[in-house]
Amino acid sequence: MEHDAGPSHGFGAMDLSHRAKMEILFAILLGLFLGALDQTIVAVALPRIVTDLGGQTLLTWTITIYLLTSTITVPFYGKLSDLYGRKPMLMIGITVFLIGSALSGLSQNMTQLIIFRGIQGLGAGALFPISLAVIGDLFSPQERGRYQGLFGAVFGIAAILGPLLGGWLTENASWHWIFFINIPIGIVALAVIARLLPTVKRPDASHNFDYLGGAVFTVAVSAFLVGLTNKQTNDWGTVAVGGLIAVGLVLWVVFVFIEGRAKEPIVPLGLWKDRTYSASIVATFLVSVGFFGAAVFLPQWFQFVQGATPTYSGLYTLALLAGLIISSVGSGILVSRTGKYKPIIMAGLAVMAVGLFLMSNIRADTPLPVLWVWMFITGLGIGPTLGVFTIVVQNAVPVRALGVATSNLTFFRQIGGSVGLAALGTVFATKLSDGIPVQLVAAGVPRQMVDQFVGQDQGNATNFVRVGVDLGASILAAVPAQFQEAVKPIIPNIVFGIHQAFSLAIGQVFLIGVGSTIGALVVVTLFMRQIPLRKAVGRRENLVAEAIEESQAAGAGVPSDPGVMPEPALD
Repeated sequence: MEHDAGPSHGFGAMDLSHRAKMEILFAILLGLFLGALDQTIVAVALPRIVTDLGGQTLLTWTITIYLLTSTITVPFYGKLSDLYGRKPMLMIGITVFLIGSALSGLSQNMTQLIIFRGIQGLGAGALFPISLAVIGDLFSPQERGRYQGLFGAVFGIAAILGPLLGGWLTENASWHWIFFINIPIGIVALAVIARLLPTVKRPDASHNFDYLGGAVFTVAVSAFLVGLTNKQTNDWGTVAVGGLIAVGLVLWVVFVFIEGRAKEPIVPLGLWKDRTYSASIVATFLVSVGFFGAAVFLPQWFQFVQGATPTYSGLYTLALLAGLIISSVGSGILVSRTGKYKPIIMAGLAVMAVGLFLMSNIRADTPLPVLWVWMFITGLGIGPTLGVFTIVVQNAVPVRALGVATSNLTFFRQIGGSVGLAALGTVFATKLSDGIPVQLVAAGVPRQMVDQFVGQDQGNATNFVRVGVDLGASILAAVPAQFQEAVKPIIPNIVFGIHQAFSLAIGQVFLIGVGSTIGALVVVTLFMRQIPLRKAVGRRENLVAEAIEESQAAGAGVPSDPGVMPEPALD
């Protein structure tokens, strides 16, 4: 049954019953869970996929193509949802995602899997921004906090279940089921959304879609992300890395020029005039560096140093995710009750910086209970950044720009993570390579043996790191026969030295995360305003935004909306 969307000029779905809103919220969370789960469930199955399909050289593209298509489409879905309504765009996105999932599960070779993963990503680009925008339609800014916090919980649950479920399905059923499992979940979400979510369109939309800007944006982001991905196997100065990144940056400049003249820009430049909006975007970008670093490198440490399997490495990060879930939900409730978001964000960033600093002290022999305490503190800091920034952005812009503003936040969170991982990966590899011979000597391995065994390029020792769990056996197998008897007694020292070098390299990664988090804290402190959260919703909220816009001097793009108060309260 379709619900009346209300007056044609109201841009919201606020007249629904509480039960209908809760059912829609459940469906939206299911959609978010699909997207979040797919980011973690696939990695565990990749070795088995390569065994069955071959194409080892194409392996990284199964991840890259999904990242590429899901990132590129985020702003498009946000803009189109403002023009044509959330419901059709979200249903299209989920449907494309499910089609891509089904085809990925049916793949017979690596090329097919890459193409179908790309289709899956085309749909996934709708899940995060439109879902967050729907929450903005359903609830006023003052109410959103208690529900936005659930999004952080969904990410945490997906991060735990992804590796476990992916490993279990791969071992007990088939890797094909890591894709098929999306289908029943997605169908439930589609059914609820189709039945309950109203189709609400922006009344003043001209539908003059910015095709030129869209084309330039697509090429710019593609070049930039492919260049970052190529950093895994190439140096920064190569055409495949530095060249593509440079092309992407130049096209970004061209894109900004186009957007300043477009009738319906994909990214309205006027939004950036609001310092609260701009501070939120920049801070989210910086926070993503620290967050993605912890999310990616901690499981690697547990697998390599502690010997955990990929399936269970997610369980070792439970302390981080527990802190994240608690603070994500709690911070949302606090925002709803107090109406204050800036002090909560600042406190979260400060705690996150402290937690990452503690984790930068990680060593091969760091006791797990100590590390879990550090991770819990870090998670407590990360949680408020996942939901509260969305509340801030949605409260700072006119209602008619809610979709595109939310998608921009999602886009820069993903780009921040991609840029951060490329930079952090480089730092990690450099510190590891330089640190292995130093730590081997410190662990008691004779200098002469280190020089002969490791070599000038640390090639052998670095290969041991790639082997992972059975490090002792891999070391002995790589040692020439004449040295094996001499090496056997000191294998424990060699293993500890390599583990220590690995741990110190990860510590440097966390230290960079501290810097980026402090940078986000400075941006929020200096530039973010504490704007009163709007209590009005739907038609009234839209009329307030329109009245404010009419009273402002003419300017480019979409002006900022300080809410229902005549003048925003500034810190």
